[in-house]
Amino acid sequence: MARPATHPDVEYAVDDIDGSERIFKTFDEAVNFAFGMALYNRDAKANIDVLIWSEEGAEWYGGDDAVEQYNEDPEASVFERFEISVNAVGRVS
Repeated sequence: MARPATHPDVEYAVDDIDGSERIFKTFDEAVNFAFGMALYNRDAKANIDVLIWSEEGAEWYGGDDAVEQYNEDPEASVFERFEISVNAVGRVS
């Protein structure tokens, strides 16, 4: 059985150009948006913050290891962060 693409207690946050936070329910949506932000702001990285709100969400996200990490600090604001950057190398022939 395939794992569902979302869980109600797992969200992905990415900062928008204006500094506001955009929340996504799927990792793929967050990656696409973060890549666009990194491409637009080539001098900066775009972060994808994984937000987990329950043990069940941690289990869904990463299994027993994630539950253990979640229980170490359930009040942590960010469970995991990914940095996306774009390095333009110019024309390639």
